[in-house]
Amino acid sequence: MICQCARLMEDGKIVFIGYGMPQIAAILAQRLHAPRMIQLYEFGAVGPLPETPFVRFTMGGPRNCYKSLAWTNMNTIFAQAQLGMVDLGVLGATQIDQFGNINSTMLGADYTRPVKRFPGSGGANEVLTQCWRTVIVIMHERRRFVKRVDFVTSPGYLDGTPEAREKAGLPRGTGPWRVVTSKALYGFDEPSKRMSLLGVLRGVSKAEVLKEMEFEPLVGEKVEELEPPTSGELRVLRNEIDPTRAIIGKTVRS
Repeated sequence: MICQCARLMEDGKIVFIGYGMPQIAAILAQRLHAPRMIQLYEFGAVGPLPETPFVRFTMGGPRNCYKSLAWTNMNTIFAQAQLGMVDLGVLGATQIDQFGNINSTMLGADYTRPVKRFPGSGGANEVLTQCWRTVIVIMHERRRFVKRVDFVTSPGYLDGTPEAREKAGLPRGTGPWRVVTSKALYGFDEPSKRMSLLGVLRGVSKAEVLKEMEFEPLVGEKVEELEPPTSGELRVLRNEIDPTRAIIGKTVRS
């Protein structure tokens, strides 16, 4: 997931980074192929070169602000996204549906008495609402790919009807672009706004991927075979960025 997400980040672009795997992916991309990529963090840092090794629970700390071009505030960062200045957003999520609506707030049918409540969405709504493109990183599990999310933390293409986002007051041309999972890569079909399978990890079948979803995505005539992490990517991840396996321990094993 981390390596595939990093490959989607382009040099010279401005990228709004979420905590956890998105941050690890951004550092990896900047180290390997996107040295001029400008990272943005919701707490106000613009263009930092985060220090490694990665330390958990330090999102707003000085290590993540190292060599920042500017240190502003949350309102400024979101205002820049609203003005159309942010090319790409990268988010994690707990649930996602076929139209790219994501939930990172709570599980259950009753908001006041949830089965489980998460720490908070942070800037997840603003990222998916205002960035031109958004990549969602999520484990490939049936409980996460649901017919309807328990709570819409961040709006994707809502119910999939024509111009649903625009009718809700969201900027035209924005929205979810790619979904990166531990087994596959998805995009969104332009007419229907439904999730579309673009690629599967080498050694994984389409049937295996589709089995782990409550809804059936569109499947193109040609589904790409996704390359596994390279030795160079793994070396940087394991030796430089996250040697304690704080994040990659869940997804990358020796």
